[in-house]
Amino acid sequence: MIRLLLAVAIAFSFSAIGTKVLIDVMTRQRIGQPIREDGPQGHQTKAGTPTMGGLAVVGGAALGYVLSDLISGGVFTRSGLIVMAAICAAALVGFMDDWLKVSRERNLGLNKRAKMLGLLVVAGGFAVGTPALTTISTELSFARQGDIGIDLGLIGWTVLAIIMILGASNGANLADGADGLAAGSGIFAFLAYGLIGFWIFRQVGVEPDLYGVAHAQDLAVVSVAMVGGLGGFLWFNAAPAEIFMGDTGSLAIGTGLAALALTTNTQLLLVVIGGLYVAESLSVILQVGFFKITKGKRLFRMAPIHHHFELSGWHETKVIIRFWLVCGALTSLGLGLFYASWLSGTEIVEVTP
Repeated sequence: MIRLLLAVAIAFSFSAIGTKVLIDVMTRQRIGQPIREDGPQGHQTKAGTPTMGGLAVVGGAALGYVLSDLISGGVFTRSGLIVMAAICAAALVGFMDDWLKVSRERNLGLNKRAKMLGLLVVAGGFAVGTPALTTISTELSFARQGDIGIDLGLIGWTVLAIIMILGASNGANLADGADGLAAGSGIFAFLAYGLIGFWIFRQVGVEPDLYGVAHAQDLAVVSVAMVGGLGGFLWFNAAPAEIFMGDTGSLAIGTGLAALALTTNTQLLLVVIGGLYVAESLSVILQVGFFKITKGKRLFRMAPIHHHFELSGWHETKVIIRFWLVCGALTSLGLGLFYASWLSGTEIVEVTP
C-alpha cells in the first residue's frame, strides 16, 4: 500500500511541475497546437495552445513507478517493466507525430502508414515479449483466468494483444478532442486497474488461486502511477486547457490500458472499463459507414461522438463533465463485474467435491 501511495504522490508532483514547465517553455517559444479546420468552430480559438503535455504525464508516471520501488524497497517485475516500457514507447510514437505537427505549423503529423507502423512495432514488441518473459496465460478472459475457458494459444494471444493495443490507443486518441476529456477518463480507467491489481495481489496465497497473475502488485503500481501523472496534468488541462496532451499522451493511455488488461487476464472487461473509448471509436466507424452507404448523409453531426453533442448545443464543459460521469459509472460497473466474477469463482470451488 505504501508503494502505491508513493507512486501516486511522486507521479502527480512531477507531472504537475513538468506540465507547468512545458507551458512556460512552449509559450515563450510560441510552440502551439494547430487545430483542424473541419472541427467545431468553437475550437478554433484554441489554436496555438501548448501541446505535448503527455511528456509530463508519462515522465511523471515512469518516475513514480521507479522511485516508489527504490524508496519502499520493492522489487521490479518483468510484467511491470514491460507494461511501462510499452507506455513509454507509445508515447514516443505520439511525440514524433506531435513534433511534426508543431514544426510544420499545421495539423498534419506522421502519415497514417508511419503512425500505424510505429504502433505496430510497440504492440508487436509487447505481444511477443510478454509471453516470452512472463508467465502470462494465453486464455481469453473476461474478469479472471479461466472464466471463459477458451485458450487462444500463443499465436492467438499475440494477435489479440496487437489488436487490443491498436484499438485502445486509437480510441483514447479520438477521445482527446475536448479539454480534459482524455485525461479525466484515463484517470477513471487506470484507477480501476489499480484496484484490480491490488485486489489480485491480496489474493496471492489464498486458495483457490483464481487469477494466476504473478506480478499484480507491480501492475497496480504502474496503474496508479498513471493516475498520478494524469492528475498532475489535468490540473492545467481542465477547461479551458492551458496545454494539450497530444498524441504523446493519448497513445500512451490507450496502450497502457490494453497492456494492463492483457497482463491481468481481464481482456474483455476493458470493453466495459474503457467504454468511452469504445463509443468514440464506434461513432467514427458508424459515421464513415453510414456516409458511404447513403452517399453523403451523416449519422452524427460530427464524429467522434463528443463533437456531435457540442454541435447539438451542449457547452464543451458540459460534454466533458457528463462524459466523466459516464466513465465513473462504467468504472463502477466494471469493478462490480470483476467482484461478481470472484464471488462466482469461489462459489464454484466450494460446491465442487
